[in-house]
Amino acid sequence: MTKQSIFGRISTLVRANINALLDSAEDPQKMIDQLVRDYTNNIADAESAIAETIGNLRLLERDHEEDVQAATEWGNKALAASRKADEMRGSGDAAGADKFDSLAKIALQRQISAEREASAAEPQIAAQTEIVDKLKGGLNGMKEKLGELKTKRSELLARAKVAEAQTKVQDAIGSINVLDPTSELGRFEDKVRRQEALAQGKAELAASSLDAQFESLEDLGELTEVEARLAELKAGGSAPRPAIEGS
Repeated sequence: MTKQSIFGRISTLVRANINALLDSAEDPQKMIDQLVRDYTNNIADAESAIAETIGNLRLLERDHEEDVQAATEWGNKALAASRKADEMRGSGDAAGADKFDSLAKIALQRQISAEREASAAEPQIAAQTEIVDKLKGGLNGMKEKLGELKTKRSELLARAKVAEAQTKVQDAIGSINVLDPTSELGRFEDKVRRQEALAQGKAELAASSLDAQFESLEDLGELTEVEARLAELKAGGSAPRPAIEGS
């Protein structure tokens, strides 16, 4: 996978409007789970691509440092050869001087070559550094989005649990309304009241029966007295005196 495609995917995911995606989804739970998987997979791909890009950048930087160091070393060699040539020319050794001047020229050519290679690498290093910085920024953006997604998922799951609990409560309330326990209590109260009334009726009935019995006893006593007086009359006795209270 090329760095351009990775960078394009990173840019797309970082710019994604998560809230809009969730609002338009038929099943937000499935959508958010899919987004978490997408971001997780793309973050892994991006990290791999960035690691490779950074590795290539570090190679370029080491090669550049080696070219700069080589240019410096060849410059020092050219200077040393030139000085040696001047010294030998001063001592009258023209052939030796020419030899060292030739060595100085070779050293200078190699210095120039190393400098060119170092200069040529500098734009590549700058470009690679820019790419790495953008990829790192995009990667951090995707990680932030992933964290946002996970937070959204946690919130969504919590809301789903609350909604489920509320639904159960409402169903329970509905069931209670259907059963109408107050009416059941009302019917039970009516039953108790009827039982109480029945008991009261029986008590009154029992009381009235006792009264009747006592009344019959009083009537019996009166009849007995009448019989006694009649017997006394028949026996020829005088008329019975009425009983006077207190006599």
